[in-house]
Formats: sequence, C-alpha cells, structure tokens
Amino acid sequence: MTTKIALITGANKGIGLETARRLGELGMTVLVGARDEQRGLAAEAALRDGGADARFVRLDVTDQASIEEAAAWIDREFGRLDVLVNNAGTATVSRQRALASATSLDDMRAVYEVNVFGVVAVTNAMLPLLRRAAAARIVNVSSEVGSIGSQSDPASPLHDLPASAQYPSSKAAVNMLTAMYAKELKDTPIKVNAANPGFTDTDFNDHRGVRSVEDGAEPSVHLATLPDDGPSGILWGHLWLREGDGGYGVLPW
Repeated sequence: MTTKIALITGANKGIGLETARRLGELGMTVLVGARDEQRGLAAEAALRDGGADARFVRLDVTDQASIEEAAAWIDREFGRLDVLVNNAGTATVSRQRALASATSLDDMRAVYEVNVFGVVAVTNAMLPLLRRAAAARIVNVSSEVGSIGSQSDPASPLHDLPASAQYPSSKAAVNMLTAMYAKELKDTPIKVNAANPGFTDTDFNDHRGVRSVEDGAEPSVHLATLPDDGPSGILWGHLWLREGDGGYGVLPW
C-alpha cells in the first residue's frame, strides 16, 4: 500500500502537532508546516522520536512565496498530497480581545490574513497535488464560535458569550470557504470539511481551554481519514451543550 502524504500547517505545537502525531501513528508521512525553522525542526525531531515519518517544511500561510516553495518541494519529493489540514490560525495578533464595537481593524486584517486568506492561498497552491491523490482529504480547522447557527441560538451556550468580531467572523468565513470548495470538488474523490476542536488547552488561548490536545485533534484526524462514502461540506467536531459535553457530531453553519 502506498504511504499517504499529509501536510499540516501550524504543526509545530498544539493541536497541529498532535494531529501530525496521530496521522503519523496511522502510517502517514507527515509534513510539519511551520513558519519558524527551529520550532519546525524541533517538532519534526519529536515526531520522529515517537516513531512517525515526519518532515519539516517551511510554510508561512501569509507568505505566497513560502507557500509556492512548499508546494514545489512537495511536488519534487512526493509528486502528490493525500491530506491537507489547514490548521494554522490565530485569535488575535495584537493580543487584545474586545467587543465588536471596539474591534481594531488592523488586528482584524491580520487575523484574516492567517485564518481566511491563508486557507485560500494554501489550498489553491496544494490543489494540483491533491488532485493527483486517489482520494484526497482537505480539513479546515474552524471553531464552534464561527457557527452562526450556534451563536444565534438561545439554547446554545455560545449565545451568552461576549460579542467579539475578528476571530468568530474569520471562522465563519472558513466555514463558507469549506462549503464552496466542497461544492467545486463534489464530482471528484476529494472531500472538504471543517473541524471543530472545541475549547482546547493550548498556547492559542493561553491554556484557558478545558479539553485535552488529544481530544482537540480528534475532529481533524477523523475528517482526514474519512472513508470513500464519508461526507463532504460539513462542520464536524465537538458539541458543546448547556448540559455539558455532547460528544462529536455535525454543527450548524
């Protein structure tokens, strides 16, 4: 059986690193996408120590030249890509969370560069490689806070959260992008879905999260390994209910 090749952006720590570890355990060659070479190589070494076939690839999702160089390298080394996990993301670049009415436009633009435009840039650059795979999977790491249905539903615990703008709206955009790529690729073997990790304990949220990194990576791993009859064009992952943990399932857009 041919070894599958998986690229994970932002894979040097947190959910991205755990996703890489899990996919490596499944026998995939994992490409550790990271902006910082030192951190990327450290992640590669840690994954290799754990038995994974890991390779660092420098990839800054806000730098088109970096993205094109990464795609060219993957083409030379492997000739295809079986899995793309668009995991890189940020909640705020300025580290100043605020209500929608106090949003910094500079911070919002910076968040969108990573969370939205980065997803488009990386996906478009990797799509020729994904088309060469037998049945590729694209996973866009989103968030329940980007679910307009959940945010506007009084029965959802998200309904009572503070009304910030940049991060939730960026993930709502990721959800729409997921739906649009799934529509475009519906007549191909490629499946495109969005993953909701839930509120996971990582550097991303200054370790305020309540879910483990292992649990947070589960939706990405699940969607990256869907069978041929699996869904495409859904937001799937952790379900947060007022009564507590709802397990995993499909979330409303």
